[in-house]
Amino acid sequence: MTADAAEMAGLADRSYRPYVARMDGRRPGPMDADYAATIDDAEVWVVDGPAHRLRAFLVLVPGPDGLLLENIAVDPVAQGRGLGGALLRLAEEQALAHAHTSIWLYTHVSMVENQRIYAARGYVETHRATDNGLERIFYRKTLD
Repeated sequence: MTADAAEMAGLADRSYRPYVARMDGRRPGPMDADYAATIDDAEVWVVDGPAHRLRAFLVLVPGPDGLLLENIAVDPVAQGRGLGGALLRLAEEQALAHAHTSIWLYTHVSMVENQRIYAARGYVETHRATDNGLERIFYRKTLD
């Protein structure tokens, strides 16, 4: 598990590093997450690539008001190949499998690419808030 957590932390660092400059030098939360605890406490899905190098991961957390898509990260060298979309579909399938009627997530206001992706996939902005000093946009998708 320690190796998995270290690989997730490395992938998060590679995936989220481009946003640091947009966030005035602040690090996105996933860059400092405790991935050993995440593996123990959440539902984690991974996509391995060549030589078993982690290419993408998804973190889901069930809650009373739906399934939280806590984190989705795709290695920059693997972006544009459909991994993120596949993981979003998996998240929705898992929400339905666990009898959740919706899935929700949040992203930083500077992550405009993610905002476009979520909107195109039917996620609706519910509100904006400052959380842990970060300006976040919250989204929810109602599932059939």
